[in-house]
Amino acid sequence: MKIMLTTLLAVAALVILAVVAGYAWLAPEELVTYSPAPETVKTIEGGEIIGYQNDLDVSVWQGIPYAAAPVGELRWKAPRPVTPWEGQLQALRPGNECATQPRSTSSENQSVDGNEDCLFLNVFAPANAENLPVMVWIHGGANTRGSGSIILYEGSLLAARHQVVLVSINYRLGNFGWLSHPALRSATASLEDNSGNYGTLDQVQGLKWVRDNIALFGGNPDKVTIFGESAGGWNVLALMASPLAKGLFHGAIVQSGGLDIEPLWVAENYVDDEQAGSRLSSREIINQLFILDGSAEDAAAARARQESMSSTELARYLRAKSTAEIFAAYRSEDGGLVTTLPDLIGDGHVLPAGVSSEQLFSDPANYNAVPVMLGTNLDEMKLFLSFNPDMVNTLMGIPTGIKDLQRYDKFNRYSTDRWKVIGVDRLATVMRAGQGDNVFAYRFDAKDLRDFGLIDLRDLLGAAHALEIPYVFGNFPKPFSVMYPSDTHEARDALSASMMSYWAEFAYNGKPGRGRDGEEREWTSWVNEGEDSDRLMILDSTLGDGIRMSPERISIDDLKQRLFLDTSFADQEEYCMAYRTLFLEDDFDPQEYESLGAEGCAL
Repeated sequence: MKIMLTTLLAVAALVILAVVAGYAWLAPEELVTYSPAPETVKTIEGGEIIGYQNDLDVSVWQGIPYAAAPVGELRWKAPRPVTPWEGQLQALRPGNECATQPRSTSSENQSVDGNEDCLFLNVFAPANAENLPVMVWIHGGANTRGSGSIILYEGSLLAARHQVVLVSINYRLGNFGWLSHPALRSATASLEDNSGNYGTLDQVQGLKWVRDNIALFGGNPDKVTIFGESAGGWNVLALMASPLAKGLFHGAIVQSGGLDIEPLWVAENYVDDEQAGSRLSSREIINQLFILDGSAEDAAAARARQESMSSTELARYLRAKSTAEIFAAYRSEDGGLVTTLPDLIGDGHVLPAGVSSEQLFSDPANYNAVPVMLGTNLDEMKLFLSFNPDMVNTLMGIPTGIKDLQRYDKFNRYSTDRWKVIGVDRLATVMRAGQGDNVFAYRFDAKDLRDFGLIDLRDLLGAAHALEIPYVFGNFPKPFSVMYPSDTHEARDALSASMMSYWAEFAYNGKPGRGRDGEEREWTSWVNEGEDSDRLMILDSTLGDGIRMSPERISIDDLKQRLFLDTSFADQEEYCMAYRTLFLEDDFDPQEYESLGAEGCAL
């Protein structure tokens, strides 16, 4: 019985973890519906709305439309102004989640998660709010899943405790958010319509809504901070890179982010073109649609059909497909779920083309240079390694034990440190050189998790990807007691209070400093000079080493030197695989790779 209970607790903890990671959430119909509060009536762009008030004395409005539904002829077009409604809109429940891939993409399964009509946002404002800083949350989920209404993103506590107005938004996901094909471009259309970056444009539209309406909710449109985690962090950096977002925000917080903008040809070309496109490029997906609906027998016939059709015919064909039919084209060769879709697209208008993130952010003239916080977690990659059958034993897909803890920790350390190099240290270095001392960096180290006996979450997860989110919002719903032993709650909640204070102070003054109460350990800016200079804030609980500044920084060269001296790999194949995984594109040195170790690696 004890073993069974332990297993059930571990399963429950991992289900919760899925919620944290943004891949599962409470659906709107599972959430409580509140009674409308007359004092929350507002007349905004679109019409009159009414929200509710909660026990924190926070006024909440959920499911506010900020743009017209991007359906029908508006599928794969820039967001349009919101469609006015008649009467009073009761903003008491979240709006639709955006359409995402169903759990199975087999041709037999025509179910759909979410809805293409999904451009909604939520507002949380403390009582008597007036001219308060605004924090706009952009959710994560690989830009393929997630919602601004996940329970962990409930903004009431952060709004009430630190007197900020918090906004969370939905934006189009996956192939509905980012898809570029010549047939979707028109000589008479706007550059935005032709960009392919519709999810990014939704976020820009959401910020325009904040600019035009947030004063009615007690927010200051001239003091807006955008913040997001994982894909949300990538999107924050994309908004910094987009000239269309200029002036719409005044600070940026990037949690476990980075930025990689795909060339247009990767997003559009066939896989066998001279400039090879992705297997999930728009042309390849159209081929798959033809095969699925029987209008072509194979890839060759589908390509011939695609190239024989006019742009108008192809665009009409794509927009006539149901949501489920579009998703069905995004499946693996064995019919399984595909989550890797074309990334942010370098169209040259919404997002810059032909430039690396390091080049882009090296010159403030190239981007929206605002005060910025960049951070990662100590064990980012453990979230992903914990479901890797090569690394863990599983029961019904649930991890039950780590096969080799030393190997597990080693792969986490290499991969996580690379994430920190790409997402924090490189960007902080070039940003500091260009925009001065308003660049701040952190690492989240807290791993005060439960040891179930069967499996120790401190080893399995540690300070994994996304685990800082509940600390930032102060939300640890009751199921989280499964992950955190009761004797850690005091330290956990104290760290959360400090992080909320830092985040809010940044929203107020463009620097985390000593937090809103002025009593936190001082968080100073990133510096490029001096090996012993403090530059990185470590966010840890008192059960660890506590909150402290550190001089730590890592470079790609540091990682390479570590790898070159590492003799602990199982075999040469694993050694070569580690190099290929860690060092991509400009960081990959063919000569170095070929001479790696005693045996070298084959190109």
